[in-house]
Amino acid sequence: MTPEDARSGSTFERVRIADQPYFLKCVSYAGDWIMRVTGDTVYRTYLIWQAGIMDGAPSCIDHTVVGMALEGSGPDAVLGMLMHDVGDWLVPPGDAVLEMDQHLGFLDHLAALCATFWGWQDPIGLTTMAERLRFFAPDNIAPELSRPDTDEVLTYASLGWERLAERDPATHTLLTAVHKRPEALCRALATTPVTFLQGDWKLGNLGSHVDGRTILLDWAYPGSGPACWDLAWILSLNRARLPASKEDTITAFEAALHRHGIDTDGWFDRQLRLCLFGMTATMGWEKALGDDDELGWWVEQAERGAGVLHELEGSW
Repeated sequence: MTPEDARSGSTFERVRIADQPYFLKCVSYAGDWIMRVTGDTVYRTYLIWQAGIMDGAPSCIDHTVVGMALEGSGPDAVLGMLMHDVGDWLVPPGDAVLEMDQHLGFLDHLAALCATFWGWQDPIGLTTMAERLRFFAPDNIAPELSRPDTDEVLTYASLGWERLAERDPATHTLLTAVHKRPEALCRALATTPVTFLQGDWKLGNLGSHVDGRTILLDWAYPGSGPACWDLAWILSLNRARLPASKEDTITAFEAALHRHGIDTDGWFDRQLRLCLFGMTATMGWEKALGDDDELGWWVEQAERGAGVLHELEGSW
């Protein structure tokens, strides 16, 4: 079967074992464009499962994974991920706005995950911040565009960067500089606290159990990084279905960090500005294909973040 929100090229099956429903996802570097553009040659999801990181998540997070197995080696190796079938509790696809309680619950549980792993450094070779910033960089996706099975997301990304150059040449130039030299922004972000990033808090990966726990699927971009990165991901990818403004969502997340024991004094605003700048470099193509208000908001964040980066790095 093919989930409506699936984007990667993985295969999916529903299976029953001893009359219990499960969901099987199989992924390989050879068949998954996301693994290729993020440089995942080591099957990072498998690494964090082996290392116990997924099971180390707070009790409010259900990753649903029962077990994993890696068959073969090299780019044709296949990773099988067996999960509980939680389809009935996932956020339904479509355009309906989230209920406020669910929205705030997701933010609170993101903060809980961040707090659980506060200060976490990557010892096993997961997704780097440079790889996140260059996810959709034109030169990074160029090899995929020449393939006969190019995913439509990458086709739109290429078109979006062209559109941004037409709609806002100055911002396009600014983001191109990040793509070419991500190290400066990475260094600036490294002056702020880090945690473990699941990396993909899009609504297609989220749901809520009846007991309030958050279902969080598809840990495909794990790594060490700033908590505000996953917040910026939510603001970018889920923006049409958020029941609150971006500003109110940011405020709610910072308050959630406080509830979970994280002091945000002295770093939160700086990290937020840099992450929103970085997210514009990652998803600016999508904004360039949208309306003026949405593009304008992210252009403003890029300008603010670039100002913070300039203060820290000077000419970069």
